[in-house]
Amino acid sequence: MHEAWLPREHALHRPRHGRRQLTALLCALVFFATPLLSWALGARPGEIENRRLTELPSLSAGWGFFTGLAQWATDHLVFRRAAVRAEDGISRSVFGEPAPFDGGSQQSGPLAGTPGESGPSPADPSLNDHAGYPKVIQGKEGWLYFGRDVEAKCEPARPLEATIQTLQRLRRAVEDSGRRFVLLVPPDKTTMVPQYLPDSYAGKDCAQRASVEFWRRLPAETGAVDLRQSLQSAAAKVGHPVYYRQDTHWNDEGAIMLAGALAEQLQPGATRTWTIRQSQEWTGSSDLPKLIGRSGENKGHLYSLAPDGTQDRTRQPPIPFDHPTQATSAPGTGVVGGRVELLTDSFSYPASRYLAAGFSDITMVTYGSLGKYQAEVLNSLVDKQVVAVEVVERNLAAGDAAMLDPGVVNQIAQVLAQHPMR
Repeated sequence: MHEAWLPREHALHRPRHGRRQLTALLCALVFFATPLLSWALGARPGEIENRRLTELPSLSAGWGFFTGLAQWATDHLVFRRAAVRAEDGISRSVFGEPAPFDGGSQQSGPLAGTPGESGPSPADPSLNDHAGYPKVIQGKEGWLYFGRDVEAKCEPARPLEATIQTLQRLRRAVEDSGRRFVLLVPPDKTTMVPQYLPDSYAGKDCAQRASVEFWRRLPAETGAVDLRQSLQSAAAKVGHPVYYRQDTHWNDEGAIMLAGALAEQLQPGATRTWTIRQSQEWTGSSDLPKLIGRSGENKGHLYSLAPDGTQDRTRQPPIPFDHPTQATSAPGTGVVGGRVELLTDSFSYPASRYLAAGFSDITMVTYGSLGKYQAEVLNSLVDKQVVAVEVVERNLAAGDAAMLDPGVVNQIAQVLAQHPMR
């Protein structure tokens, strides 16, 4: 009950506060009622951070219901996008600088895996909640970089040595079962396009040291395919970087390179007959500006891929690959045979149209699904002759990719050992 409405003899009776408290109550009513009324009239919250909106926590989660409720409420504010943009506009016009959206925790950001991961995962960067690293590094000439490229190397969840040992264990498990194993590591944009980074930013020195150590050790000790030289060649051929200016991902030139690299690992010489032609322009929303209250657009080209040099087999499988998604193509010249499973993150999404063209039987699924849909993913590996894994540099550097969980690796090893491929 309002304290001004209490009986005069009550110890908490405060008539002089009535007007102030009435104003506060009216403000609270407007604050909470406006989103509810907007929702009732058809307005819906949008995804402004290139990730799915947080689902309402389950009551079965115990105290997790209460700790997860704040993020759910934040995500489902109807006018959140407009509020973020307004805050940024006011900050820039009044103070001459962007709003400080990019300080502190990396609680959200561009897709690096998928929801539903258990244990340390790229979709749960709160495990690396280290203040001081920006969500977005604002570089020169309008270039933006994902701050997690730096934070993952300066404050890893696991040391590089542990990550290497886990990858070695995963390789042994796959190969001991009679299957082939391929590990592909897309470099971070900060690694491949450093020329537009600002002269100074938080974590610069430690990230650069960690990146040098990462590329010195990882390919040599795990057999990972080093894609850096191929990306440099692709950039030189097209005359521009193969990463988007305001997005953390590579463009279709980089995606085609990934498909070709996997094909060559499994069937050397397969890409000699590949004919790749520019087909159409493509535009889409950039992921990094959303994290700082702005908007941006990716522009690039899609391509057609004719493995035999004549027939275009390019097609887009449905994404994201939360569940194992199979793409088949008739055998032929330049088409890699065999049953292949690719555990991916979002760097394989643009490559999937070219993988579907160049492989006779390839199944793609995000490694994050080893959490929520573990049994389904493990069962999909049983009949595969090749297990390939694509993990972006920052997720390996951080040591928080789902397949780096020793328990997950043990599960994979156990399933494959029970179903050897001879």
